[in-house]
Amino acid sequence: MEARRSVLVAHSAERMFDLIEAAEHYPAFLPWCASATVLQRDDEVVVARLQVAYLGARFEFTTRNPKRRPEFMAIGLEQGPFKRFEGTWNLKPLSSWGCRIDFVLSYDFANSVMGSLASPVFQRIADTLVDAFIHRADQVHGTAADAGP
Repeated sequence: MEARRSVLVAHSAERMFDLIEAAEHYPAFLPWCASATVLQRDDEVVVARLQVAYLGARFEFTTRNPKRRPEFMAIGLEQGPFKRFEGTWNLKPLSSWGCRIDFVLSYDFANSVMGSLASPVFQRIADTLVDAFIHRADQVHGTAADAGP
């Protein structure tokens, strides 16, 4: 399975990157995220354990994500119910107030039973992830319309 999204947003790459990197805040705005724990964080990597509880699907996974603030974060599976789970966030600054986000996530569940139950739910999560971060940025930082002409 794969989710792919490119979008221009009226938020700086720094602001968007900081929201994406701060996994500990995911339960506050991602309805599928029951819990999130950052296990390691430094200038080069963030490791986080996420628990998914959404539309009857429940599972946990851990990712190790190399990063270069504010332009890039890779997503790599460390532990979880996936045979394959990898992706990238690329953020290209366009100005002080905007950026282009290119998001790709490729995954397959390791177990066919788990895959048949969780794949439709997880595909919905992956397909709406970028929009969820944009909405969160609008909540936290305001929208371009809030700034006025």
